[in-house]
Amino acid sequence: MKRLVIKVGTAVLTDNERRLDAEYVAGLCGQIVDARKQGWQAVLVSSGAIGAGAARLKMRRRPQLIPEKQAAAAVGQGLLQQLYTDSLDALGAAAAQVLLTREDFTDRVRYLNARNTLQTLLRFGAVPIINENDTVSVDEIRFGDNDTLAALVGTIVDAHLVVLLTDVEGLCREKPRAGRAPEVIPEVTCITPEIEAIAAGGCSERGGTGGMASKIAAARVAMAAGIDVVIAPGRRPGVIGEILAGGKVGTRFVPDGSHLRSRKRWIAFAVPPRGTIVVNRPAADVLLTHNRSLLPVGIVGVEGEFGTGDLVDVNDDTGRQVARGFVNYGSGDVRKIMGRKTSEIKDILGYKEFDEVIHRDNLVAGV
Repeated sequence: MKRLVIKVGTAVLTDNERRLDAEYVAGLCGQIVDARKQGWQAVLVSSGAIGAGAARLKMRRRPQLIPEKQAAAAVGQGLLQQLYTDSLDALGAAAAQVLLTREDFTDRVRYLNARNTLQTLLRFGAVPIINENDTVSVDEIRFGDNDTLAALVGTIVDAHLVVLLTDVEGLCREKPRAGRAPEVIPEVTCITPEIEAIAAGGCSERGGTGGMASKIAAARVAMAAGIDVVIAPGRRPGVIGEILAGGKVGTRFVPDGSHLRSRKRWIAFAVPPRGTIVVNRPAADVLLTHNRSLLPVGIVGVEGEFGTGDLVDVNDDTGRQVARGFVNYGSGDVRKIMGRKTSEIKDILGYKEFDEVIHRDNLVAGV
């Protein structure tokens, strides 16, 4: 079966009084069950816990401080999950609650455990309902929005499609005006600076943490993994079925056909970098076009402090990011050997465990 990740935002899930819309949730679950009948296994990434909890606690405004968000999430997550469980039960399907933090992606063992759990749930016919674990998350480990989480989940389960349901029609060229419908861009094959500028100034959803810019960032992650992404109006009747049937709805982001293997996806997107290595133009060209390892001779600078085994960005001397990978040497040693030949490493450091600063198996170019 093909695999589908659906992300639904707070703006779509709640009414004008910030309460969970039970009727909408029931309809969404119906669409998920219908998708399964068409040969799709579905994972749902759902926002709404903080908003639902804030409403139940009668908070006058959406919580801003981390402890307030955690308290609201502790109340709202149970309400949200119960609503999904009841709706799917009525349709003969099982709901499974999965709460994740950034550390579940940055730690390789936890990443693989999450992958195995989700794939097993899908194999048994359950519908995983995923949210960030807001009750325990703090700024250092927060995804910041569920759009990014949905894209990362897509890479974990080897999804064919990620659908981001929002309260706008898609990626619009400009904000809606009175009496004039916004122009929706139907398809994007490359995320250019122009697309990013449109996202920053165009439509954005009500009551969420992401907005259109976060959806573009999520699309970039998914496309690099070879996954199609559709940004679509979540309240449109039968929107999931329409998308799966190839209908022209929302904005579809189409990757170029290449994709990263599972471990390379993890390197590229799941782990935050600890520093930056700056390389000269010839070294950058070799990394981008020939799938080679990074040798010390091409390095011209080191930014930040990192240890052996840490993930770092690799930029050229103009500041453009060209790669990302795990280093064989810490920042202090890289500073000593940069610009030098591999044969000189032992004389300079007193030891040489690797010829490469980053081996090609531990490096992803073009991220």
